[in-house]
Amino acid sequence: MTDILDSLPYYDNDLDAHPNLRQKVERELAREPKPPAALHPRIAPEYVLFAKNEALKTELERVETHQSFTPIDTHRYQLPAPALPGSDEEWQSALDNARAQLEHQRLRQTNISLLQTYGPNAWRIQNYLLEADVTQVEKALEQLQTLTVEINRERKNEQTRIGSQLTSLETRWTELLSNVLQIEMANVALDAEINNLNKREAELSSVL
Repeated sequence: MTDILDSLPYYDNDLDAHPNLRQKVERELAREPKPPAALHPRIAPEYVLFAKNEALKTELERVETHQSFTPIDTHRYQLPAPALPGSDEEWQSALDNARAQLEHQRLRQTNISLLQTYGPNAWRIQNYLLEADVTQVEKALEQLQTLTVEINRERKNEQTRIGSQLTSLETRWTELLSNVLQIEMANVALDAEINNLNKREAELSSVL
């Protein structure tokens, strides 16, 4: 089946040549119904980041809304002593807090030691994986951009070729139409001349 092209945007310049046409087109477009809000079924749905991690999702929403970071509560890292003389319950609470702080510091030392031992390699591996992902994405983007440029170039070349053919055909049609009109006018003139000659012949015949 032959493709029917009723518009050649790379070739047509009617809107630029005739400004009143642009106004008519804009009025017609204003009457058109609004495009549907739903996307095309072939378009993949929007990807929701951190859908399974509520903490990271909340943090992402905070960054997107430009909200300030919630200050860290340092109260639990303090070692307030009860007011002297203090009750047994107050001293026991202070002692429990000191033990919790000591355990926290011990865990921090353990984590720091593990990070110093295994952190650099894990960081390098993660960077390598991220760089590989970035390379793949950039390559895919480059391929899509190249494909887009090629499609646009082919579309422009095809429309330019078809537009040139249409212009040539329109010019030829105008020439043929002009020739037909000239021939019709010549026929009318010949018919008038023939009628005049017939009348003249009739007049001469009557005289003779």
